[in-house]
Amino acid sequence: MGETESEEVWSRETVPKVMKIITSRLRLPQPDIISLLLVSPSLNRTLLTSPSLWLVLDFHEMNNAGDRLIAALSLTRYHNVKHIILEFAQGIEDKHLSILRNQFSVALSNLEHLNLNGCQKISDNGIEAITKACPSLKIFSIYWNVRVTDVGISHLVNNCKHIVDLNLSGCKGISDKSLQMISESYLHLESLDITRCVKITDGGLQHVMVKCSGLKSLNLYALSSFTDGVYKKMLLLAHLRFLDLCGAQNLSDEALFSIAKCKNIRTLNLTWCVRVTDAGVIAIGQGCTSLEFLSLFGIVGVTDKCLEALSKFCSNTLTTLDVNGCIGIKRRRREELLQLFPYVRCFKVHS
Repeated sequence: MGETESEEVWSRETVPKVMKIITSRLRLPQPDIISLLLVSPSLNRTLLTSPSLWLVLDFHEMNNAGDRLIAALSLTRYHNVKHIILEFAQGIEDKHLSILRNQFSVALSNLEHLNLNGCQKISDNGIEAITKACPSLKIFSIYWNVRVTDVGISHLVNNCKHIVDLNLSGCKGISDKSLQMISESYLHLESLDITRCVKITDGGLQHVMVKCSGLKSLNLYALSSFTDGVYKKMLLLAHLRFLDLCGAQNLSDEALFSIAKCKNIRTLNLTWCVRVTDAGVIAIGQGCTSLEFLSLFGIVGVTDKCLEALSKFCSNTLTTLDVNGCIGIKRRRREELLQLFPYVRCFKVHS
C-alpha cells in the first residue's frame, strides 16, 4: 500500500473513529459538532450515525428560536432528542409549540428534559400543545412565566406522568390548586421550585409535603406568607437535601426543631428568617450533620453561641457559611470563622 493510499485510509477510516470517540466523551458544544460535519464526507457520515451526539438541542438566548427548533427537528438526526433548552430564547411562542405537537410528536416522544425558562410568550395553550407531544418528560422548567395558570399545570399533569423535577419559579399565576394536582400526580417528585409563587398558601404546600415524601429539593425562596405550622410539617420530608427558606418571616425555632429531623439536608438557606435564634440553628447543627451550605444572612437573633455549637457537628462538612448582617455574631471575620470551620471557602452568598 502506497503512502498516498495509506493517508486516504487514515483520513477515511481512522480519523472519523477517533473524532467519534472524542466528541462523545468530551461533550463538545452543539455548534462545534455541527462544524465538524463539514470537515469531510467520511467524518460527516460517522458523526451522523452516532445517536448520542444528537440528544440535545440548545437554543439558549437565541433569536428566532421557534423557527430554529422546527427546522432542527425536521432533520432525522434529532428524532431521538432527549433535552431541549429554550431558556431566555427569543421568538418562541404558542404557535411554534402547536406545530411541534402536530408535526413532530414522534420525534419528541422520548424527550425527557424541557427548559422554557423566561419564555414569557408561552401561555397555557402552549403548555397544552407541548406536553401532549412529550409524554416522557421527566424534567420541566418554566421559570419566570406570569401567563401560566392552574390550567397550564392541569395540562402538564394530564399529559406527562413521569415528572420528577419541576421548576415553577416566578409563575405567579398558579395557586394551591396547582400544588394539589402536582402532589396527586407526582408521588415520586424529587425537586420542586415555587419561588415567588405568591398565591400559594399553607394548604397547597401541605399537599406536597404529605404526598411527595421523596422530595430531595424544595425551593420556597421569597415566600413570606407561610405560617409556622406548615414549616413544622417538613419533618415528613426525610430525604430532603436542599431547602431554601429565604425570607420565611414566620419561621420559628420550633419549626427548625422539626426541620432538623431531615438529617440528609446539605444546603439550607435561612437568609432573613428574622424569628430564628441560636436555639433553632443549634438544633439544625445537631440534626443535619452533613450540612455543606448554610446562610444566616441578616438574622439578628443569632450569636457566637450557635456557631460554636455548629462547629462541633458540622466543622468537617461546611464549605459555605454566610453570617453577614448577623450583628449578634461578633466573630465574623474570615480568620475567626476558619478557626471554627476550616473547610469553608465561601463566606458571602448574598450581596
